[in-house]
Amino acid sequence: MSYYRSPLPPKSNLITPEGYKNLQDELDYLWRVKRPEVTRSVSEAAAQGDRSENAEYIYGKKLLREIDRRVRFLQKRIPELKAVSEKPKDRQRIFFGAWVTLEDVDSEERLSFRIVGADEIDTKKNWISIDAPMAKALLKKVVDDEVTVERPMGKATFWVVSVSYE
Repeated sequence: MSYYRSPLPPKSNLITPEGYKNLQDELDYLWRVKRPEVTRSVSEAAAQGDRSENAEYIYGKKLLREIDRRVRFLQKRIPELKAVSEKPKDRQRIFFGAWVTLEDVDSEERLSFRIVGADEIDTKKNWISIDAPMAKALLKKVVDDEVTVERPMGKATFWVVSVSYE
């Protein structure tokens, strides 16, 4: 039995300027505020004596490992990213950063979302990754184009209702 897992496809290196700033702020907060705070609490817990049954010490060390893992990831990922701040020349077409409204051909259901980088996906804000099948199918389309997307539930067809970059 093999434990080999094929590598994940590479993520897009595009990101919005706001997303880039959020990642930098997160790295700064973790490194300058959160990590020293947790380190201080771990050293206080260690000073209390037996570490094997000290829940504060064990939890603090675990939290410290999680913070370090996230810091390492951000330190590697941030230099790879390219912040896209300028809007495309042809604003009628769908590109990175676009707000798109679609209408389902069958049920007349409307979907609205923004195409952003893989590191700033947020379902509450209706932001989808440029690497998502829906975004890939929409790239370079214009209003009134028909788009067919392969989804887990099967193929779905949509009409592009609007494209905006605001």
